[in-house]
Amino acid sequence: MLFEKHSTAALTEPSSKMTAQKGDNPLIWPLLSVLQSSNQSWKVHHLATELQNKGLMHDLDPLPEKDLFKRNFLLMNALYELQDILLPKQWLQVKSMEIQLFRIVPGNADLLHRQDAALRDYYLDWKNYDTCVNVVREMLESFWSSYQEYIGINIQLMNKGHALKVFELDETASDRDIRRQWKKLALKWHPDRDQGNADRFKEVCEAWQTLRDKSLVA
Repeated sequence: MLFEKHSTAALTEPSSKMTAQKGDNPLIWPLLSVLQSSNQSWKVHHLATELQNKGLMHDLDPLPEKDLFKRNFLLMNALYELQDILLPKQWLQVKSMEIQLFRIVPGNADLLHRQDAALRDYYLDWKNYDTCVNVVREMLESFWSSYQEYIGINIQLMNKGHALKVFELDETASDRDIRRQWKKLALKWHPDRDQGNADRFKEVCEAWQTLRDKSLVA
């Protein structure tokens, strides 16, 4: 790997609190758009540049080496989340220098998935981002704001009842139900999917903005 695992000494919140309060990584969906739009293999820093050009990646730390690490962490976190979301219908190969989306899942996908387990667990654990939980949440809120502007989401929060209806859920839905349905519907209606629909995707994103504060537990 190009990036060493960074020290977590700078954490100022208990690790359990970090895990419980993390938000959804909004880079998942623009990354899907980038990967769906091309059959080429990507490198992590090329994906970062592509998202920067779209106004969806920002400076994350005044120290260049820490900014580079945090940028890499966010991208790898989103890529591993997307890898799990797409399985078993598509295979997303996640290597720092060779990232590519395959429409046909390879026969040894389960083996490949298991081989990357330790690295995937590392990047899916927000404790390793090397910052306090409040900064992580503020950063993700900033990314969500940028993404809302990018895809043209209505900034007015949707009525909760309407949001649950969009998610095909009722008032008894648990945090896990809401989060699972969010990923399912966002993937189903993502405009770069074969059966996607941009208007439905925006509606799902707007519903998520209303419901997501209830669903911060993964």
